[in-house]
Amino acid sequence: MLAACTHQPLPPPPETSTQVSVDPDGLVHVPAMLVPVSEYLSPEGKAYLIDHLLTMKNPELLKEVEGIGGPAFLKGYIDRQRELFAVQKSETEIGGVQVYDYTPSEGIKPENQNRVLINLHGGGFITCWPACAEVESMPVSALGGYRVVAVNYRQAPEYKFPAASEDVAAVYTELLKTYPAENIGIFGCSAGGMLTGMSLAWFQKHNLPTPGAAGIYCAGSAAPVNGFGGDANYTATAIGEARFIAPLRPAGSASDAPKRSMMPYLSEVDPYDPLVAPAHHDEILAAFPPTQIITGTRGFELSSAVYTHSRLVKLGVKADLHVWEGMFHGFYSNPDVPESQDAYKVMVDFFDEHLGK
Repeated sequence: MLAACTHQPLPPPPETSTQVSVDPDGLVHVPAMLVPVSEYLSPEGKAYLIDHLLTMKNPELLKEVEGIGGPAFLKGYIDRQRELFAVQKSETEIGGVQVYDYTPSEGIKPENQNRVLINLHGGGFITCWPACAEVESMPVSALGGYRVVAVNYRQAPEYKFPAASEDVAAVYTELLKTYPAENIGIFGCSAGGMLTGMSLAWFQKHNLPTPGAAGIYCAGSAAPVNGFGGDANYTATAIGEARFIAPLRPAGSASDAPKRSMMPYLSEVDPYDPLVAPAHHDEILAAFPPTQIITGTRGFELSSAVYTHSRLVKLGVKADLHVWEGMFHGFYSNPDVPESQDAYKVMVDFFDEHLGK
């Protein structure tokens, strides 16, 4: 009976070819391989990664749950954050746009009384309000002692670009009546990270002053044509999400590349438009404020994040890149993992350093 309840050792994996070949055009043929959990993760991080990968294979956990406005797997993280991070939340409108206004239950820190952060939630420009706003805003508000205004910007399928940029600009314009531009920070994860870059470009086009600092998290500002693009489509996505987010295309000429983004929100605009992908437009990117970029080695946004950072640095913009080994897209939703806690700290420290007093 005991033997029947004991996990039996798995059979050895079948032998696979280790031969890698390269075509004259640089296309690399990689054989199938088994990818273990990174030995550099914390014990909690290892367990978290395994749980995440298994979650991504469970359709029930990916379904949106009524009441939280996001996928089922986020509910536990939201509940846990509410236990850990004491914040007050109010629902209101700023500039005619619905927002959640978060403040620390113990009060805004004295040094942050004249500062505010704008959060732009993730969700692919199609979902995750307010779930993603919750997990992105609560830690920063509570740990940093900040007021955080999370924006319920318009999304697909009802709305297309530039609706979200317009909404962010409306909120920002209204906040400028109370706060100096240099005292306003803006940040977001995934689609919200993309929208952070888009908003900075939109502010420039419409002659709004530059915010004091920006956080592009779980994203980059490169053209979102085929997923987030770059090597990460092939090297990071499958081992971070247990699936491919974007169809994999064989190497081909530039003329073979899609001319439109896979994202419904961006389906009617050139994905290389300067107001969509400022990383490809030096004159816009050069005017960015100090910018912090956060990603993970298994994040499907890794290449876009790295490329955006390299362009910012080349143009002389103060830019920080933080890459967490073994972590995946939007990993810091789980507040009990050391890797997430480290991410919260660098976020808070960054805004503390770069916002006006």
